[in-house]
Amino acid sequence: MTAVEFNHQIASLKSTLELFTRRFTTDKMESEDLVQDTVLKALTYRDKFKANTNLKGWLFTIMRNTFINKYRKAQRAKTTTDDTPELYYLNVADNYTFNTPDGTYEYKDIQRCVNEVKEDLLVPFQMHTEGFKYHEIAEELDIPIGTVKNRIFHARKEIQKKLVAYSR
Repeated sequence: MTAVEFNHQIASLKSTLELFTRRFTTDKMESEDLVQDTVLKALTYRDKFKANTNLKGWLFTIMRNTFINKYRKAQRAKTTTDDTPELYYLNVADNYTFNTPDGTYEYKDIQRCVNEVKEDLLVPFQMHTEGFKYHEIAEELDIPIGTVKNRIFHARKEIQKKLVAYSR
């Protein structure tokens, strides 16, 4: 396929690409940018396209990957700046951590409540809070997945009862 044919085929798919961007964004400007980036990458990497393959699928893949990469980059770049006079937000006391003496006491008390849960409930609960999925816990402990869910549920209920009593 010649460069002219390739460019013509990409141009003919532009409206299809614009429709496909609706899967990713509803913002018209962002949609136009995504189509433009996709076309630019397709033209730049024309030599990577294999003749007699699905051009539309190739363009959709480029678009999806471009969107994902931009999204991830935006997530990494999310930083907060404090433009308030005298950096108000940076200097506000942090009431949401356990860095105070009372907070440390509360944290230790919560840990004590959690650790008082029965062993057979505590192990699946701790594994779940550490990020293990239900099926991973079931495999690790060699128990059915329903039992894992049940034990985590009962551990939560037991901890909630103890914490309600603590708050009185």
